[in-house]
Amino acid sequence: MNVQLKKGVMEIVVLSMLRRKDFYGYELVTEISKYIEMSEGTIYPLLNRFKKDGLVDTYLAESHNGPPRKYYRITDSGRTEFKESVKEWQEFNKAVQKLMQEGGEPQ
Repeated sequence: MNVQLKKGVMEIVVLSMLRRKDFYGYELVTEISKYIEMSEGTIYPLLNRFKKDGLVDTYLAESHNGPPRKYYRITDSGRTEFKESVKEWQEFNKAVQKLMQEGGEPQ
């Protein structure tokens, strides 16, 4: 899949995942990689930016094997950002579909 295309949707994908439950970084990579090829090098800068922007917060939780893990949890600001992003994505997707199906001719 095109790298630029992945970058464009990764934010909304990560926020969507975090709406369902808290994740630690590697766990997020593993789950998303079932559908979209990605690496840890993609997720951690995004999570750090989300934390800086107040979209997620973090906490440490004990691990069964090894040191405690840093979990990421979506904040109220993150939920708001997700809702706005979904609306933008739907509008964008609708426009792209129209262009692809009709060659860009207005109705």
